[in-house]
Amino acid sequence: MNLEKLAEIKQKALEQHIPIIMDDTLEVVAKILLEKRPNRILEIGTAVGYSAICFSAYLNENGKIDTIERDEGRAREAKENIKKAEVESKINIYAGDAVEILPTLQEKYDVIFIDAAKGKYPFFLKQALRLIQKDGVIIADNVLYKGYVMGDYNKHKQRTAVRNLREYIAEVTNNTNLQTEILEVGDGLAISRCQLACQFGDVPNN
Repeated sequence: MNLEKLAEIKQKALEQHIPIIMDDTLEVVAKILLEKRPNRILEIGTAVGYSAICFSAYLNENGKIDTIERDEGRAREAKENIKKAEVESKINIYAGDAVEILPTLQEKYDVIFIDAAKGKYPFFLKQALRLIQKDGVIIADNVLYKGYVMGDYNKHKQRTAVRNLREYIAEVTNNTNLQTEILEVGDGLAISRCQLACQFGDVPNN
């Protein structure tokens, strides 16, 4: 990895107010990745590729990252940044809406990182549970959403996002197949570790 280029990518994103993973959030995620040394990572929400590039340093040998970005311009920039950082062999970008792309994926992932449209988090979780390995980790960023999620906020244009983030938190904390902790780092981080029968697909149809 070209660390000088990575620093340039980060600085440019900050100058242009493009949302990228916060330093304290990255520190927590990096510890999880270092512990797991994942072979496959799925990222929902690429932005300009900064987080995927950072995550690639913790992959197992020959490991891969699949990352999804809805905005075509950002997907193009991410591809360029990944090449500049010299990790293009480790990262595959899906350009398009995650709502359409996720149901087409069949790979099993060791770690899934969610950082896209907040109003879609419950849908992303359902797909993540389908795609995660049985001992995998699902990580969702920005789950406290500026403090709105844990407060009494129920109005303004962000109310749908707040409602769906509350639903996401309720689902991961009440799911007996997940061991979840909510950390007040960055804008809130939900870490859900899968138990033996994590996936929806493992639930018998009665």
